[in-house]
Amino acid sequence: MTTTTEARWRPAAIAAHRFGLGEPRLDTIATDPQGWLLGQIGPAERARGDGLLDAAAALERLRGPAAMRIEATREVVQADQLSRQATALASERPFAERLARFWANHFTVSLGKGAVRGLVGAFEREAIRPHIAGTFEQLLWASTTHPGMLRYLDNQFSAGPHSRIVGRAARRAARMGEEPRVTGLNENLAREVLELHTLGVDGGYSQADVTAFAAVLTGWRADPRQPGRMPPFEPDWHEPGDKQVLGRRYREGPEALRQVLSDLARHPSTARFLATKLARHFVADDPPPELVERLVARYRATDGQLSELYRTLVQSPEPWASGPAKLKSPEDYVISSARLLEIGQPDTDAGPLPRLLAQGSALLGQRPQAAPSPAGWPDRAEDWLGPESLWKRVEWATRVGDRLGRRVDARALAATSLGPWLGATARQQIERAADGPQALALLLLAPEFQRR
Repeated sequence: MTTTTEARWRPAAIAAHRFGLGEPRLDTIATDPQGWLLGQIGPAERARGDGLLDAAAALERLRGPAAMRIEATREVVQADQLSRQATALASERPFAERLARFWANHFTVSLGKGAVRGLVGAFEREAIRPHIAGTFEQLLWASTTHPGMLRYLDNQFSAGPHSRIVGRAARRAARMGEEPRVTGLNENLAREVLELHTLGVDGGYSQADVTAFAAVLTGWRADPRQPGRMPPFEPDWHEPGDKQVLGRRYREGPEALRQVLSDLARHPSTARFLATKLARHFVADDPPPELVERLVARYRATDGQLSELYRTLVQSPEPWASGPAKLKSPEDYVISSARLLEIGQPDTDAGPLPRLLAQGSALLGQRPQAAPSPAGWPDRAEDWLGPESLWKRVEWATRVGDRLGRRVDARALAATSLGPWLGATARQQIERAADGPQALALLLLAPEFQRR
């Protein structure tokens, strides 16, 4: 490939794969890769699919008898997971879709906890997707007060030690000679908002700040008996009196939470934590310090306007200066494979290939919407490069090649989808493949396709 041709096509490959979710053709992007990305900045598109419920409806379905509740939850979870995949496969704004996934992972609500099964999809649709291009404060408020997050991090069990509900429970227990069921603070949500969502583990907060913030959060509950109350604040559970968080005093009542979150969104540690995480996701496991500083400055100058943060990221030189650096997570890998092959919404009744794609992420070790902890899925190559993980990718790529390799020209697809990103070694291996299935498997296993 000539230097002139490479200079034209390389930015298109970066736009399609590093910022997007993979494309079968680069020619539609090559004329203006940065413009293609900047034009996608905005709220994420509506999720596709049937049977999708909002949080209130999902909570209502969780109230039934155990057998009905289990079946209803299974149906909702399946609809949500298929919708997540279908939206990514068909999206014409893959940069916006990647950003929605980035923030859904940042503010993790996971199926790994039974209390939120049936709510994870609603959380992504209601708290994340509409707010990815607003201010970080808006996104933080929407995620923190959503019933999915309140249940995931146990805030429905948190009561002020001096609240009316604790006093009543103590008196009732004393009459009955029992231990009170409602006893006091749960600090899970407070700790994770500080450590994982805003300041970072070294962001300058203390245990006293966690406890005080947990007191601010009392009363914010996802009560299944009142599914329509959004956001759900119950004064009887709230700790009376003023609270001091990070050196600032907040008055008793529901208004305090919005004030605390507003201050956290504007904290210098939050700006650096988010800038580092965004640069790590899009550029390198160890992000360039100059890029991080530029993002920090833009975040602070625009009061946390996320759309401006994305513009700065896209218009910075660092993302465009290197070849594929980030290893695709299993879900990224499956989605980019399906987009490469132009496979639309999965249909579980349409044969083995759609089922393989729908189940691919879980088979490779990343069940959609089921992160192992509130920290979300890891974003470094070392977490996905174990021998077993790599062997699963080989098996999966081979199975996809066997099922589809005779229907597509993998050699031509390699050129149109990766362009100058595809190195000479991988290109030669694909060209010399024994047949179509082997050629497609080699394309899916090429280091340049495994990375972004």
